[in-house]
Amino acid sequence: MNVLARISKVSDYTGPELAVENDRSSRASEPQAAKASRSYAGPSIISAAVTITGRLESAGDIQIDGKVDGDVRGQAVRIGDGAVIKGTVFGELVELAGTIEGKVEAESVVLAKTARMRGDVLHRTLKIDAGAHFEGNSRPQPAKSA
Repeated sequence: MNVLARISKVSDYTGPELAVENDRSSRASEPQAAKASRSYAGPSIISAAVTITGRLESAGDIQIDGKVDGDVRGQAVRIGDGAVIKGTVFGELVELAGTIEGKVEAESVVLAKTARMRGDVLHRTLKIDAGAHFEGNSRPQPAKSA
């Protein structure tokens, strides 16, 4: 039996899609503070099949397994072992297991054993695992003052 055949009018449908639309319209009047307190939804994922040309920005975390030709900005930026970035990566935390040709600017930087970094790293803390390849300069930055 076709489920949609039983619905005579769109207004009779009370399934999840309609509930989401109604929920969105009721949220339009929410104050900004309430929106900021929503639960974490997980990282934005750039799969191995994706190539991005241009700037990539997220207010949250980013997991990159594909290729990016441009700058990347996020809270925590995780670059998988097959990923290639050509540009500058900005974040509170940058974990590199793939390849960066450019620069990293972050509070905390981790170069995993499969990492290949060609360029400068500006950081507050830096961890380089045995086996990582790093060709460039490490420049410690002072802690941000409040």
